[in-house]
Amino acid sequence: MHSGVHQTIAAVWRIESARIVAAVLRLVRDIGVAEELAQDALVAALEHWPTRGVPDKPGAWLMTTARRGALDHLRHRRMAAARHEDIALDLQAQEALIVPDFVDALDAARQDELGDDLLRLIFTACHPVLSPESRVALTLRLLGGLSTHEVARAFLVPEATIAQRIVRARRSLGEAGVPFELPRSVALGERLGSVLEVVYLVFNEGYTATGGSDWMRPALCDEALRLGRMLAELAPQQAEVHGLTALMEIQASRTKARTDDQGRPVLLSEQDRTRWDWLLIRRGLAALARAEALGEDAGPYQLQAAIAACHARAERTESTDWARIAALYGRLARVAPSPVVELNRAVAVAMHQGPAAGLAMVDALRDEKALQQYQWLPGVRGDLLARLGRRAEAAAEFERAAALAGNAREKALLQERAQVLRGDG
Repeated sequence: MHSGVHQTIAAVWRIESARIVAAVLRLVRDIGVAEELAQDALVAALEHWPTRGVPDKPGAWLMTTARRGALDHLRHRRMAAARHEDIALDLQAQEALIVPDFVDALDAARQDELGDDLLRLIFTACHPVLSPESRVALTLRLLGGLSTHEVARAFLVPEATIAQRIVRARRSLGEAGVPFELPRSVALGERLGSVLEVVYLVFNEGYTATGGSDWMRPALCDEALRLGRMLAELAPQQAEVHGLTALMEIQASRTKARTDDQGRPVLLSEQDRTRWDWLLIRRGLAALARAEALGEDAGPYQLQAAIAACHARAERTESTDWARIAALYGRLARVAPSPVVELNRAVAVAMHQGPAAGLAMVDALRDEKALQQYQWLPGVRGDLLARLGRRAEAAAEFERAAALAGNAREKALLQERAQVLRGDG
């Protein structure tokens, strides 16, 4: 009977929850308490909206309810506390609560204030004091509006594990005395890297799942894109924010073409490019242009976005500017050196100069410790060997790659390549 209202509440919550938590956190200065008060507002909506109807401004209703809860919390804390310094802090917070009833739209100053609060929340949730796993869980919980169950399902781990990560994250932030504020100068750049790393980690897990039976988890890509777009609005002068957003927009544009009707992976060279989402591509190219217009030296996300743009601009694989891609990977290797970047550069060189040139580069990476369990080292080597006509060696490499793959769809793709080369498929 009330399913439509409940769907509306869920949609509004997904959009507004981060702003609500951020605004309340500025007042109560405790991330656990802020989240509880925001959840109380959600519960109130579930209780009242089905019978009273959805308010004209549902986000403002939730914000008002949460702020009133924060005011009650502060009053009780003031009554329980004997220290004058706590009373002074509470009085300052109450002054911040002297605002309209949120029946009308927020004015520009209040919108700016909420934007600042949201940016503080992002930097708090992605603080380097937390482990990468905890940053991801807390970010999706606070900024993605996902329940603990949804986060656990997205990453294929037990719900209790995610719950423990979130609890530990809150505790770690409290014990480390992490302030609810934006880092300054050099620290801002350092912390921004952590924020972007978390967002990209979420996107990558959605783009190519590390485990399970599905090759992609589009919902995670959608959440990462939402976070990236949010960051681009909140930090418009940061080139790498636009670079990451551009990269994700362009990569996400291929989603419909990356699997066939049975859900099996379709590699980039074999994709039907008419199925790419050209709206996302245009958005990605525009974000890349914004990053380049800021005039900074290109960082790793901007360079990866430029590589993705080369693919997006090519009507077919054969018309791709592989020379430019190889050069961009060379720049990326200098900015953010890693064996994976070198492996990708080898692929681009192979496409530009031929498989023998690429194979020489791949063979130079075979002893890299970081690539020993990486399925795409033997996967790339198998592809290059196949192009050189060395079918038996190529099949063995694809079998080795399949043994390393954690994703069921990816494993099946690699096994199929091996079977075809051996004449079994």
